[in-house]
Amino acid sequence: MTTAAVSVGLKLGVVGKGGVGKTTVSGLLARSYSGRGSRVVAIDTDSNPNLGLSLGLSLADTEAVPVLPRAALVGTGGGPSAEALITDFGRPTPAGPTLLSAIRVSEAGAGCTCSGHATVRSLLADALADVDVTLVDMEAGLEHLSRSGGTLAYADVLLVVCEPTRKSVLTAVRTAALAEELGIPHVLAVGNKARSSEDAEFLADALGTEGIELVGVLPYDAGVAERDRAGSVGLTQVSGDVQAVLDGILGAVDNLLDARATHNAALRTAPDSAHLPGA
Repeated sequence: MTTAAVSVGLKLGVVGKGGVGKTTVSGLLARSYSGRGSRVVAIDTDSNPNLGLSLGLSLADTEAVPVLPRAALVGTGGGPSAEALITDFGRPTPAGPTLLSAIRVSEAGAGCTCSGHATVRSLLADALADVDVTLVDMEAGLEHLSRSGGTLAYADVLLVVCEPTRKSVLTAVRTAALAEELGIPHVLAVGNKARSSEDAEFLADALGTEGIELVGVLPYDAGVAERDRAGSVGLTQVSGDVQAVLDGILGAVDNLLDARATHNAALRTAPDSAHLPGA
């Protein structure tokens, strides 16, 4: 019996050690997907949310994005649908993606953020109708992967952002191990802040030794820090070289998903071994 394939958008988690430029990379990737004509939902799960700035919003507009309800059981038991949450809590950005804010710590002693992560996990488990790419910019470190069920348990691909340091590579190795335990099918690495070809070679060698595929290396850009200090608002032009790296990263993700779709299609059309002669 052949089962019809269900079209499901990409669910992409961006993770990494603190300070590697995760949010900047998340913004560039979300912007690149949107530039392809994809409908993109970008979810900021940092308790100190800044993804809106990387998507071209002002600080005031970023702060004004409403936080998703805590511990929402999306699409089950009378809970809100994913589409309803996007409509009610999402905000458009100059970069194109719709921004959701999952967590914000606004007062001392307010307690942990576990329930906000639970909402994101439930949101990723639901069918995101007409959303081509859901990109989740995770808080730094590994704690989100250790939660009960894992915030990103329903992600298709994890992109681990790494700067050219041993500590950053070690975080990628630990991330890959936890992702495997959660059943996340693919982990890829993205290099960032490379100042030389030696930096790129270090990342390729160190990650390759650990069995983690490096799919692109973004160069260090002093202008990022300068614009941040100046309080610049809005989108900046992406250079041709950087866009080529971003396109390569998106292409690597496409190739993974195409290979998986081909494999799944083969499984669906394969005859049941129980009905084969001699079975």
